[in-house]
Amino acid sequence: MDIILVSLAAFLMVLGILGSFLPVLPGVPISWVGLLVLYLSPSVPMNYWFLGITLFIAVLIYALNLIIPAMGTKRYGGSRYGMIGATLGLVVGLFSPIPFGVIIGPFVGAFIGELINKSNRKSALKAAYGSFIGFLASSFMELVVAFSFFLLFLWKVWEFKEVLF
Repeated sequence: MDIILVSLAAFLMVLGILGSFLPVLPGVPISWVGLLVLYLSPSVPMNYWFLGITLFIAVLIYALNLIIPAMGTKRYGGSRYGMIGATLGLVVGLFSPIPFGVIIGPFVGAFIGELINKSNRKSALKAAYGSFIGFLASSFMELVVAFSFFLLFLWKVWEFKEVLF
């Protein structure tokens, strides 16, 4: 049973790392589920503090992943309409069938939001660029946390390798 759970946890950890730069998958939450599956293994003692802290980090990073593109829009001169457009574009991009919809969505949403706000095309494009930069920053942040969770996973597996295998 331990080998099955550790293998499933390892799969989820790798999937979480891939999900941090493939916007279709929520990378950090998937990585956290991998940590949870590891702790469901009978040979690994349950550590509620560890799981609670990593859950808090996973939820925080997931929320920031939705907020940071809007903050990038604001940083590059976007208005409230551009921020709302970037957030709506991200949500629409998540569910759109077009390739890279989650990358294109915040950009197009911020651009349309700024045009609705009566901005000229140049300032609307600048705000949309800020949204794209914010998306890249949030993806990098998610990658760092997912990889950190993977390192924690490896540490726990190494710590209990004699018991697990």
